[in-house]
Amino acid sequence: MKDRLVIIGGGMAATRLVDEVTARAPDRYDITVIGEEQRLPYNRVLLSSLLAREVEGSDLDLKPRTWWEERGVTLVAGARATAIDIGERLVRVQSGLAIPYDALVLATGSEPVQLPLPGADLPGVVTFRTHDDVTSMLGKAGAKRRAVVIGGGLLGLEAAYGLVKAGAAVTVVHLADRLMERQLDARGAAMLTTALEDLGIEVLLEAESVGIEGAGRVERLRLADGTLLPADLIVMAAGIRPRTALARDAGLAVDRGIVVDDRMCTSADGIYALGECAEHRGLCYGLVEPAYEQAAALAAHLTGASASYTGSLLATNLKVSGVGVFSAGDYLGGLDTDQVVFSDPDEGSYRKLVLKDGHLTGAVLLGDTADGLWYLDLMRSGASLSGIRSSLIFGQAFCAESVSGPATENAEAA
Repeated sequence: MKDRLVIIGGGMAATRLVDEVTARAPDRYDITVIGEEQRLPYNRVLLSSLLAREVEGSDLDLKPRTWWEERGVTLVAGARATAIDIGERLVRVQSGLAIPYDALVLATGSEPVQLPLPGADLPGVVTFRTHDDVTSMLGKAGAKRRAVVIGGGLLGLEAAYGLVKAGAAVTVVHLADRLMERQLDARGAAMLTTALEDLGIEVLLEAESVGIEGAGRVERLRLADGTLLPADLIVMAAGIRPRTALARDAGLAVDRGIVVDDRMCTSADGIYALGECAEHRGLCYGLVEPAYEQAAALAAHLTGASASYTGSLLATNLKVSGVGVFSAGDYLGGLDTDQVVFSDPDEGSYRKLVLKDGHLTGAVLLGDTADGLWYLDLMRSGASLSGIRSSLIFGQAFCAESVSGPATENAEAA
C-alpha cells in the first residue's frame, strides 16, 4: 500500500515537488494537492505578461491536466485547508473534507502586504498576487484610466508594466530612494527608472502613501507631502509575507516563516514546508529558484535518499517591465571588495561585478543579462578568477577567447 503524501498549496513549489518525487519514485506515494485557486497550478512569474495581454491564461499552466492524471495525483482545487490535526494525521478542508496523510508538506506561499491606509477598503483598491487579481485589474484598466501602484519592488514594477501595456496612465509610488533596492544598486536603479519613464510610467521616489480617498470608490491617493494623485485604480504591491496561520494554529514552530531544518522538516514529525512560507536558517526566500532547490532536497528525503538543503545564493534573473535584470550575491559590495563597472546609458546596458579575495561575490546586470547564470555559477563554485579577471566584465565568451588565445599562440610557437 502506498504512503499518502498531501501537499497544501497548489503553486510552483508544490508542482516542482510533485515532479521531483514522481521522477524519483513514481510508485511510492498517493499524492493529493490542495489548492485554493479554482484552476491548475500556474506560473506566477507570467502574471505581468498576462496583465499586458502578451500571453493567454492557459499559457500560465505549469503542467497540463493530463500530466497530473498520468501521475495519479489528486488535485483538490478551489479548496482551503482550515486545520491540521497532528494527532490524527488529518488535513481538514473548508468543505468539511478530512484528508489523511502519512507525510504532509506545507507549500502555502505568501500573501500580499495590505497597507493599513485609510480608505484601503474602497472599491478599486487591489493587490497583485493571483490570476484573479489580474482579472480584476484588467476590468479596471484601459485607455484614459489612471492607475497608481504603491511599491517599486519587483511586483510593483511588473504590475506597472502590465497596466501601461493595457493602456492605463501609470504612476509608481515608492517609499525608498531607489527602485528595487533589494536587487539593484543606485546606478542600476537609476537606469531602470529611466527605462520605465521611457515607457510612459511616472516614478515618484521617497514618497509615502498616507491615505486613499473617494466617494464610494477610489478617486485619489494622498501622499505625506500633501500631493494628491488621481486614480481609478490603486494597486498595493508593497511586499509579501509568508502564509503561516495554518502552521501556527497547528502548534508548529513559526517565526517569520514556518521554521524548517536542512531536511525541510518542521517541528512536527512527518510535516515539512518549502517555498515562500518556509524559514530556513533564519531566512525566508521570496524567489522561485530557492523553492525549486528546496523541492529537490525534500523529494530526495521523501524517497529515501540522503539529502540536505543548506541555503540558496539569492539571485534575480528576469525581465522587469520589459527590461532584463540580473542580480545576485553581495551586489552592493563593501570597503574590502573591488568593484568593476561597465555602463552604456545610450544602450541601456549596465554591469557591475563585486570581487573579493580573487572570487566573484556579487553582480548586477541591466539590459543584456545573457551572462547572468554564468556569473552565478562562478559565485556558487567559488572559482578562482585567475587569468580572466581583466576580461570578466565582458562576459563568458570574451573570457573564453582571452584564455584560449594565448594558449593557441604558445602551441603554434612550440
